[in-house]
Amino acid sequence: MTLQQLRYVVTVAELGNITEAARSLFVSQPSITNAVHDLEKEMQLTIFNRTNKGVVVSREGEVFLGYARQVLEQANLLEEKFKNTAQAVPHFSVSCQHYSFAVNAFVDVIRKFDAYKYDFTLRETQTYEIIDDVANLKSEVGILYLSSKNTEVLTKLIRSANLEFRELFTAKPHVFLSASHPLAKKDAVTLEELEDYPFLSYEQGEYNSFYFSEELTSTMDRRKNIRVRDRATLFNLVIGLNGYTVCSGVISHELNGPGIISKPLLIDEYMKLGTLTHKGMTLSRYGEAYLQALQNHIPKE
Repeated sequence: MTLQQLRYVVTVAELGNITEAARSLFVSQPSITNAVHDLEKEMQLTIFNRTNKGVVVSREGEVFLGYARQVLEQANLLEEKFKNTAQAVPHFSVSCQHYSFAVNAFVDVIRKFDAYKYDFTLRETQTYEIIDDVANLKSEVGILYLSSKNTEVLTKLIRSANLEFRELFTAKPHVFLSASHPLAKKDAVTLEELEDYPFLSYEQGEYNSFYFSEELTSTMDRRKNIRVRDRATLFNLVIGLNGYTVCSGVISHELNGPGIISKPLLIDEYMKLGTLTHKGMTLSRYGEAYLQALQNHIPKE
């Protein structure tokens, strides 16, 4: 077993495709394939299950890759300590729902580990993909919310993927509105008051059921619905159409601008926001730093 083999299998796991991994590492596809095959044979395990769409990390492969990442992390620390530190290349990935505090914490980690070269990934993506990314080690940390509506379904998925949900904070539901919205001066708003305005939500692809919705009130019937993929589009429509979306209420004017405000939504619900990580897997120093950075950007009681 070599460090090169470990780097190969970790990259394949992150990209989910041997061809993409070869392109990323600037080596030939047969080199990656042979390295993976030799490592699986030596360790007497199946790291990847092959499919017609690529490769999927096996259950025993998840455990192996957890240890492999730790070995590579320690090797990087040794190189930084005793070799040219400018050659160290930090790698870290997060998958999350669309939360400004998650972005701000990610920025903190990049600033802390700024180097001549680095490879960081922040995926603001669909709920099911967050679970899938962390389960298949494409991301080290995931961030999503649980409520009375989705806890049972999502908890089963999280447990079946051998993941662990750890609460960061519990928020009362809020709405994001334009600062010039007709309801902007109210201390709090009701769903009845919002009836005439477009409801904006994040599209969830083939898993577009209310269990995977990023917005708490997605089960309710509305006359005006708009689904989008990204944060910038959503906020542009909030401002341009006097629309609204349901959220945790945590807002960053640096990211969202002064045109977006947050107002409490008068509804008997909660949003329990937390992190997803592999159960029993030791986080890298980047993962640990990210969890610490999150504490600086979440509401304090």
